[in-house]
Amino acid sequence: MSEIVKKESISSILQKVEARVFVKFEPILSSFGINKYPAQLLLLAFKSEQILEMYAVINDAKILIESYPFTGFSGTIGPKLKNGDKQIPEGIYSVEYLNPNSKFYLSIKINYPNDFDREKASLDGRVDLGGDIFIHGKSKTTGCIPVGDEAMEEIFVLVSKLDLDKVKVIICPHDFRKNEKYPVIPQINWSEELYDNLKKELGL
Repeated sequence: MSEIVKKESISSILQKVEARVFVKFEPILSSFGINKYPAQLLLLAFKSEQILEMYAVINDAKILIESYPFTGFSGTIGPKLKNGDKQIPEGIYSVEYLNPNSKFYLSIKINYPNDFDREKASLDGRVDLGGDIFIHGKSKTTGCIPVGDEAMEEIFVLVSKLDLDKVKVIICPHDFRKNEKYPVIPQINWSEELYDNLKKELGL
C-alpha cells in the first residue's frame, strides 16, 4: 500500500511557521510603526556578494528587515539570455506565485522573462529564453536563488501576507551602492541600459 503524501497549502505552511517568523520580526517592524506586517516588500539580490536583502517599503523609505546569504549559486555575472545557460537573471521582477510544495521546500516564482528580457531577446534574435526562476529553500540550484529553508520560511510568510503586486524583486550583478562600475558583458550591447535601470531602482 503506497503512502499518501498530504499536499501543503499556503495556509498549512503558515500554521507551522508563522508564529516563529512573527516573533522574530515583530520588534523590528513595530519599531518603525509597522502594524504586524509590511504593506510593501522589496527583495534585493546581489549576485557577486551572494546576498538577498528583504526590505519593508513605506512611502519612499526602505527598511532593511533581514539579509540572507545565498546557499548555492550557478552561472556567472551577467543576465540570463537563454534556456540552459544556468544564469540567474538580472533585472526588475515581480512575483507570480508562491509554491508551498516545491521540491526545494518552499519557493516564490518570479516573472522572468519580463517585458525587458523579451524585448532584448527579440532585438538579438534569441528565442528560447528559459524560465521557471524561483527564490527557494535548500541549497542546490540552476539559475535560481536558494537561501536555505529557515530563510525561505521567513520570506514566504511576509510575501504571503501581501497582494503580489506589492512585492518587487530586483536582481543586480553586484551592489551598485558600493561599486558603481558596470560589469562588461561581451555577449550583449544593452548591458548599460539594464544597469542604468537597476541603479535607478536603487535610488542612485
